[in-house]
Amino acid sequence: MAEIPYTCKRTVVSTKPVQPGKRFPLSVLDRLMEPRHLRIVYYYRSGNPGRKAGEWTRTLRESLARTLTSFPKATGRLQRDGEGRWEIECNDAGVRAVEARARGSVEDWLRNAEREDELRLVHWEEMFDAPYFWSTFYVQMTEFEGGGFAIGLSCIHLLADPICATMFIKAWADMTLKAQLAAPPLFHPLPKRQPGHQNEPNHNTSLINHYKSSINTPSPAPGAKFATLSLSFAEPIVRSCVAAAQPVDQHVHWPGLSPFKALAGLFWACISKVRGNREGLVSMCLGLDVRKLLGLEREFFGNCMVYSNSLHAGDNEEDNSLPGAAKAIGEIMAKLDKNGVMDLIGWLELNDISHPESARSLNFPELLFLNLEGIGPHTARFEHAHSPIQVSCYFEPPCGQGQVVILPSATEDAPMSRVVMVTLREDELAKLLEDDLLKSFSPTILMGVNRNRA
Repeated sequence: MAEIPYTCKRTVVSTKPVQPGKRFPLSVLDRLMEPRHLRIVYYYRSGNPGRKAGEWTRTLRESLARTLTSFPKATGRLQRDGEGRWEIECNDAGVRAVEARARGSVEDWLRNAEREDELRLVHWEEMFDAPYFWSTFYVQMTEFEGGGFAIGLSCIHLLADPICATMFIKAWADMTLKAQLAAPPLFHPLPKRQPGHQNEPNHNTSLINHYKSSINTPSPAPGAKFATLSLSFAEPIVRSCVAAAQPVDQHVHWPGLSPFKALAGLFWACISKVRGNREGLVSMCLGLDVRKLLGLEREFFGNCMVYSNSLHAGDNEEDNSLPGAAKAIGEIMAKLDKNGVMDLIGWLELNDISHPESARSLNFPELLFLNLEGIGPHTARFEHAHSPIQVSCYFEPPCGQGQVVILPSATEDAPMSRVVMVTLREDELAKLLEDDLLKSFSPTILMGVNRNRA
């Protein structure tokens, strides 16, 4: 597809200055995500086809400035504290905003876009030698000449997880449509253990062991070319998948089998077979939001996803059928409890290394599954009659073994419908589309390999 010319690149600052000297220290969960960044794109049809070029981006720019008043963490800059750890100095430096125009309509774009095309809708710049001048958040507003627009947000994962990123876009939409935020973000530290707490003698330490393994595993050398396949599963198909993921034993039924467990089980089983595992499953980990588990508000702004895996590479002989994979995922999720997460946070803080040259990060040596079922994309409305028609989320750079992101469809009247974004090596994606189990559910290809045959 053609390049997207930028019409303007500027810095947008909040309409209300932040309190001088305010700083936000970053948590141990924040600092582990430093090497990565997020890119999210929301697509919308135009509510006013006769609007002049640039008129809508001007409206969005003005509402963005008002939104940033509630997000001082996004408008600040990174600096080191006295112990060498990253923190945010709230200096009202603002976010970088890019305005662009694309040919055709948003529908035309979505019919032809591939991974590299979509990433051009989300401006991003890597941090180099001067973090104090580098924007940690970027927004891109792309107007389509034939109607429609795209909102792109990118940010360093050090400051925000995908829940926060979608929270920011929802707040921006609320400010544009209603001139106020329905749920302002909350900035406070992660919860602490109560004094005198003692770990249970037989408490499961698999979460800490998984973090130890991931932290100590070197980052894979770049080399393989990744591609992304985006699939839509309508509500009836998701219900069929949930039914097919039930145990073979007819005397057992899992009433709590969620769309995420069923779809993650489906793709775990299929990718394992693509990689030649005829009986077992490849090693994987789950990225799960733990705000509710820790008793935190949904509006908590900061990294609050935990990556859990009780199955280590080479040790996994689980049944690679759909019911077997879904059962294994359910067991991993069931083992994740508040005590285990609090123990992990305590262990990370106890073993925190402040020197920049010794900083540690999660390297994700396994296949990663991200559960984004709770983001509610259809609520991000910039205009009364128009919720997004499609949403994409990228976790960058891709994990060495690939990743699967499961998020709700933007369709408001079908709450069980899902979009699954699979990022793997190009040759693996082509094989995945030929898998009989996946084909039996007939998902719609939104973007990716050999799309035209869907």
